[in-house]
Amino acid sequence: MAIIHVRDVSESTLLTLKVRAARSGQSLQAYVRRLLEREAALLTPEETAEQARAIAARSSVTADEVTQIIAEMRQARE
Repeated sequence: MAIIHVRDVSESTLLTLKVRAARSGQSLQAYVRRLLEREAALLTPEETAEQARAIAARSSVTADEVTQIIAEMRQARE
């Protein structure tokens, strides 16, 4: 497993992360690792668009239909 060092984190940010980690019953390391893993699992808008184009190319669904569905999904989350 790789090691990451993060420098120049403000005291207030560090304190917030420590408190959140403690509240969730985790060490700071475990809490930050979970945050990073969640972030890495999220698709960027570019990755989402690329996947949508790939799906559209393999089916009879048009790019406009995929775009509409994505917009509807975003609205549903709000």
